[in-house]
Amino acid sequence: MTVQIHDGTCWQTVCDLADLQPGRGVAVLLPEAGQVALFRGGSDELYAVDNLDPFSGAPVLSRGLLGSRGDRPTLISPMYKQVYDLTDGRCLDEDTAPDGTPAVLRRWPVRIATTGAAR
Repeated sequence: MTVQIHDGTCWQTVCDLADLQPGRGVAVLLPEAGQVALFRGGSDELYAVDNLDPFSGAPVLSRGLLGSRGDRPTLISPMYKQVYDLTDGRCLDEDTAPDGTPAVLRRWPVRIATTGAAR
């Protein structure tokens, strides 16, 4: 089984599901979109968000920690420890980044495919 991320135009195969460790993230490069942080949860749920931390400007979110607040899956930034809701991408600690933009991570559609072909 392979993991695919939709880059806005088509599904891109990025790795095998077996390559992802539950609870850990990896950075993947989408040719037209840049770096994406990809995570596999403990029950094989997949999450893909931009890898760029809105507060530090560093591409480090793939090194963040998965967690939860209530029943919502979260990602904790490794830089300044902001917590993001993985269901909608918004920061649960602050509404805006230092540059005044909304503190929201772009989420990418991600799926498990039984073949390696992208469509």
